[in-house]
Amino acid sequence: MVVSLGHQGVLGDAFAEVSRFRTELYASSTARGDVLFELCDALLCTDGPVRTLVDLALAPEHRRGHGALYGGFNNGRIDVARLRRALARMPLPRAVGGRIVLAADVSPWLRPDASTCPGRSFCHTFGRGGASMSFVKRRVGFW
Repeated sequence: MVVSLGHQGVLGDAFAEVSRFRTELYASSTARGDVLFELCDALLCTDGPVRTLVDLALAPEHRRGHGALYGGFNNGRIDVARLRRALARMPLPRAVGGRIVLAADVSPWLRPDASTCPGRSFCHTFGRGGASMSFVKRRVGFW
């Protein structure tokens, strides 16, 4: 793969930023940090959804036995304040023009258990060029 010299600087900066974050992530583990760190890698690198702890134990990134996995979950500790600070220091992703790039889930799958604004509920609406579904604000006592 050929990468331009301009791209190499950007990739190097991105690699350095991820490396700094991984260092802070590891440092925020106050107990069983090695196991928790490998569990994070296994979770991120597993192909598809992780439904059980066994899925994580079988991932190549988790190099320890299943006993360490359970030990990490039961006895591992994370300094949440330190991790929060590390996340807050991460730069915001920006497009070429400097605009912030935000990730949003725009899939058509319904998520009835997802968090929504207070006072909103799910309802079907019709007549807008076909059936559409939306969240609308409901008054208290409105049936």
